[in-house]
Amino acid sequence: MTDLSRYDDWLAWLREQAERDPIVRVVFVGGSAVTGGYDEHSDLDVEVLTTPGEAVATYRRLLEAALRDFEVHHVWELPVSTYPDGRQFFLNLTPDAGDMGRPTRIIDLHVSDLADEHRLVDERRHGTPFVVHDPEGLVELRHDDEQAMARARAEAVQQAAARRPTAQWLVNRAIARGDTVEAVAMHQSYGVGALVRLLRIRHCPARHDFGLRYLRTDLPPGYAERVAALLEGDDLQARADATFAWQDELLVELDA
Repeated sequence: MTDLSRYDDWLAWLREQAERDPIVRVVFVGGSAVTGGYDEHSDLDVEVLTTPGEAVATYRRLLEAALRDFEVHHVWELPVSTYPDGRQFFLNLTPDAGDMGRPTRIIDLHVSDLADEHRLVDERRHGTPFVVHDPEGLVELRHDDEQAMARARAEAVQQAAARRPTAQWLVNRAIARGDTVEAVAMHQSYGVGALVRLLRIRHCPARHDFGLRYLRTDLPPGYAERVAALLEGDDLQARADATFAWQDELLVELDA
């Protein structure tokens, strides 16, 4: 079990809020606390599921109560349009979130209406949730639709193969023109970003769409460092060439 002790006060508070509010049906912790990679600078990812239709009102109540009960130094609320059935905020419980000299205390709380898409958790993708409140036993471990994921992976490989010559042209053209900012952006997106998608499909297919995060835990040893080497250095052309050569290797392995 991950040591979440620096968030003990918040977890106790969440449990108390849920027990007092019958609209709150489920509270659980996800993110790195249950998937791996959690450390002294990790936030606490909290999912709250409510009676359908009550997520936004519950979100407002929880935010108001948190601002009342904790010393909150900063609040970031995601736009109303982010989710069709809920809201999300980040609360900074330390005065300077960018100060890595002290342990991080940031709460990432997402409130949604109770629905299968939120209560069913594929532990391969999201870890086994740490349940704070679930008196009805609504949280269930269940793999996401395998056929849908297989289709998504196949389409991603097909697109990577089809895009490959054009992608290299976009990167090399920007380098040749001396458009450094554009070249770096193209290299990161069409080069490294696409490469990492292929690496994920090859080595951690259940998390094929997780992007550039969690590479040290999701890819074989040494791969994260090898990817990082493609992002730094003086010779962008050499790094771009190496990136597309690695893409070619993976496309052969994936039989694109």
